[in-house]
Amino acid sequence: MSMDRTPEAKAPIIAASQFIAATVDPGSFASWDRPPRHPSRDAAYEVALEAARQRSGTDEAVLTGVGTIDGRRVAIIAGEFAFLAGSIGLATASRIIEGLERATAEGLPVVASPSSGGTRMQEGTPAFLAMALIASAVERHKSAGNPYLVYLRHPTTGGAMASWGSLGHLTFAQPGALLGFLGPRVYEALHGEPFPAGVQTAENLERHGLVDAVVPLDGLRSVVSDTLRYAWPGGSSSSSRRVTLGGPGVFGGVLSPLPPSTEAGSAWDVVLRSRNRKRPGLRELLSVAAQNVVVQESGSLSLALASFGEARCLVVGQERHAQAGGQLIGPAQLATARRGMRLAQELGLPLLTVIDTPGGELSADAEEGGLAREIARCLAFLPTLSVPTLSFILGEGTGGAAIALLPADRIICAHNAWLAPLAPEGASAILHRDTTRAPELAQSLRITADDLVACGAVSTVVAEKPDAAVESAEFCRRAGQIIEQNLLELQALCPRTQAAVSAVAPI
Repeated sequence: MSMDRTPEAKAPIIAASQFIAATVDPGSFASWDRPPRHPSRDAAYEVALEAARQRSGTDEAVLTGVGTIDGRRVAIIAGEFAFLAGSIGLATASRIIEGLERATAEGLPVVASPSSGGTRMQEGTPAFLAMALIASAVERHKSAGNPYLVYLRHPTTGGAMASWGSLGHLTFAQPGALLGFLGPRVYEALHGEPFPAGVQTAENLERHGLVDAVVPLDGLRSVVSDTLRYAWPGGSSSSSRRVTLGGPGVFGGVLSPLPPSTEAGSAWDVVLRSRNRKRPGLRELLSVAAQNVVVQESGSLSLALASFGEARCLVVGQERHAQAGGQLIGPAQLATARRGMRLAQELGLPLLTVIDTPGGELSADAEEGGLAREIARCLAFLPTLSVPTLSFILGEGTGGAAIALLPADRIICAHNAWLAPLAPEGASAILHRDTTRAPELAQSLRITADDLVACGAVSTVVAEKPDAAVESAEFCRRAGQIIEQNLLELQALCPRTQAAVSAVAPI
C-alpha cells in the first residue's frame, strides 16, 4: 500500500467537489466534516499539510456529508487527490470512519468515491493500520442492511483500493482511470522496468469482473438513482432507519500517534534480522511449539489444526521459506485465508494468524485476479468472527499481504518483526525516487514491535535473545507459550468457543 503519484494520466483527475456536484441534487449537500487533528510529527510535514490545503482548497484528503439523489438522502464519502495525493492518514481515516458510522446510525446508503495513492507515508505504520479500521466500518455498515456503492476515480491504488475501494455492493469506475493495488512507480523502482501497460485500467478491471460498470461522471447520478430503487426501495427524504452501532471490532479500534523515535538505525537492523535465512518461520514454529498438527494446505500460506499446550486452534499462516522460493501471496492464497477463517468459525475453534511475508505478488495476474479485493475481504471478514482471534507478527510484515491477516482480537509480535505499508525500499522509491534511503525510511515509518506497542496495536512482544535466527528452538518454545496463554485468555472470554472446543475430539 503506497502513496504513489499517478503516472501520465489517461483520465482527468476529478476533484471531490466536482464529484459531489455531479452526483447529488443541486444545493442538497451538507458537510459532516469537523476540523481534522493531525498527529504532530515534524516541521516538514506541517509545511506539506499547509501546501496541500492551499493547493486543494480542502482541509483533508476526504470530504464527507449528506445530500439527496432524486430526493433520496445519501451519505457521500469523497477522496481528494490534490491533498497529498489523496493519501490516508489518521485524520483522514477518522473522517471516513465517522462518516460511515453516522450513515449506519441514520440508515443511509453510502456512495463512496476514493481517489488516492494509499497510505500517507509521513505517518507510516499507524496510518497503515487504520485501513483495517476503515474496512471494519464498511462491513458494519453493510451488515446493518445499508447499501454501499463505490465509484472509483482516477487514480485509486494501494490501501485505498484494498479497503474502502473494493468492498462495494456494486462498484462503478471513471473511464480510463488508473486502478489497482500496486503503485506503478514502486514496481518500476524495484524491478527496473515499467508495470505492464493496460492492466490497471477501469476497462480492464471491468473485463475481469472487478468493476461492475465503467460510467462517466455525468452519468453517475442516474445510475446510482436507478440502483437505489432496487437496493433501497424504502428510502426517502423524510425517513430513515436507525440502528445501534456495535464496537470497533479491530484491535480496540483506536490508534495513537507515536512519539519521536530515539534509537536511530534500530528499525533497519530489525528489517535485516527479519530477512535472515536462518530465522525460524511457520514451519519451525509448528514443529517445535505445537502438538498434534494436522496441515490441510501448505505452500506460501498454510492452514493447520494445532494445539499449543492446552489451547487448540486453527492456524492460518504465511510460510517464509515457500515465499523465498518464489511462491508469493496472491489472490488465491488470500481466498484460502478466508476459507480458514470460515472454517474456524464453523468449528468453533480459536483462530491464530501468523504473519511473515515480504509482500504480496506484484504481477499483472495478481491485479487482474483481484489482489486488492481479496485483501479488503480479509480485512472486513476477520473482525466479524465470533471465535477468539489472535495474530502473531513473526517476521516481515510488508503491505497488504500482511495486514490482511492482522485485525484480530489481540496482536502479538516478535521483537525483530515489523509491519509497514510497504518495504522500506518501496517507501524510498515513492518519496525519493530511488531505494537508497531505505534505512532512513525504515526509521521514520515507525514499523518495529516497540512502535506497534506504542500506538496501541500490539499487546505483547515475544523476546529474542538476542535474535531468533541464533536461538530458533528456544524462541519458538517461548512464542508457543505466549500463544497458548493468549488463546486461553481469549477463550475464557468467549463461552461459545469454550463449549465448542470442549466438544471437539483431540486433534
